[in-house]
Amino acid sequence: MLDSWTEGPTKSAIVGFVARATAEVAPADRVAVFDNDGTLWCEKPAYIQLDFLVRRLAEQAAADPALAAQQPYRAAAAGDLAWFGDAVTKHYNGDDSMLEVLARGLLCAYAGLTVDEHAERVKAFFAGARHPTLNRPYTACGYAPMIELLELLADNGFTNYIASGGGRDFMRPVAEALYGITPERVIGSSVGLNFTDGHLRTTSTPEFLDDGPVKPVRIWGRTGRRPIFAAGNSNGDIEMLQYTDAGPGPSMTLLVRHDDPAREFDYTAGAEKVLVLAEQRGWTVASIRSDWATVFDG
Repeated sequence: MLDSWTEGPTKSAIVGFVARATAEVAPADRVAVFDNDGTLWCEKPAYIQLDFLVRRLAEQAAADPALAAQQPYRAAAAGDLAWFGDAVTKHYNGDDSMLEVLARGLLCAYAGLTVDEHAERVKAFFAGARHPTLNRPYTACGYAPMIELLELLADNGFTNYIASGGGRDFMRPVAEALYGITPERVIGSSVGLNFTDGHLRTTSTPEFLDDGPVKPVRIWGRTGRRPIFAAGNSNGDIEMLQYTDAGPGPSMTLLVRHDDPAREFDYTAGAEKVLVLAEQRGWTVASIRSDWATVFDG
């Protein structure tokens, strides 16, 4: 049980909560929600989905010099992933000026594809792409301790959901193989879809940015229940953690802290607010350095 976790207060808190929830909460109400980027899989030096999208933006920039002269295509063509990372970090700190520029490009990247065509492109990406600094396939960048946690919860009657700011249709093709989470239990950001000629096709119109206060709204819309377990790692997870913590019965909120430069990364950018809240509210913080005996399998 949780073999990749170090013996200590964090592991004990998880095991204790699962025992209590199993005894006191009906199986139908044992809902657990997990952020994905930085919580279930690695998000540095850039988001995995960002790699997928940047490759597409670079293709578009190569085909159209006019695009190459503007952001985010200029950064994609130059391989400037720091520009994209800065846009997301600023968003988590309340500044969406760069995110708006980024979103305009990303929303158009795969517009017009059927959902099946998009899924095949995602699968092809994961079949060959590797993490740029860890030198392992992206499919091997899921955190072993968190995957064990998902399995422990499932074995004890929980229904696990992903509730991520990442793209719903980027995660769905791989979530079951990586985490045992089926497509209908993946909640994420999405673009609008049109139905034509028997197919669903992607548009360039945003539907949801599943982040911040939108997360609990989308969770309720999908599950009709308040989660009793939630795990996240950034300021964008605050409202999801608060929603879980405010329930009337047993609940647990878990925050992953990235503090292990030797085995993963060490950073707090984009998590400054949630770390303060965790200390104030007594949320459980899982230190990668101290609480994870193993970070990745293999």
